Amino acid sequence: MELLTEHRPVNGPVVYGFLRLVGVSVARQTALRTALAEYCRVHELQLSGVFKDRRATTDPTSTAFTGLLDALALPDVYGVIAPTLSHLGPKHLAAERTRRIEATGARLLLARRPRIGTVHVARRQIAHRLFPTPLRPLSTES
Repeated sequence: MELLTEHRPVNGPVVYGFLRLVGVSVARQTALRTALAEYCRVHELQLSGVFKDRRATTDPTSTAFTGLLDALALPDVYGVIAPTLSHLGPKHLAAERTRRIEATGARLLLARRPRIGTVHVARRQIAHRLFPTPLRPLSTES
């Protein structure tokens, strides 16, 4: 337990981590776990455990995810922390798991926000101006 700015020992809101580790090296697993712990430290959250899903599945009720839902049912649990939404699985699976997490009343926190895809803008839609528009002098008439 670390001290807050007010220098009082306070337990942060309790969160649980969730990692989807299908075909991930041990070094990457360690880095992801460390990233979650650092995020929680910076945001004054108490990381109480990390659930690791190691199997590629399309079923939203994997053993790790079921364990996470059981942990979310405990009193005083604030939410779930994951590095990105992809750690909940492919899009359809992530959407279902997000719905189930929110149904428990817990929040889903992402250490990295989703990227906004690059938007292709047609060249003719971009207005190019080589020289700035000259300013008009102010009128001095009363």
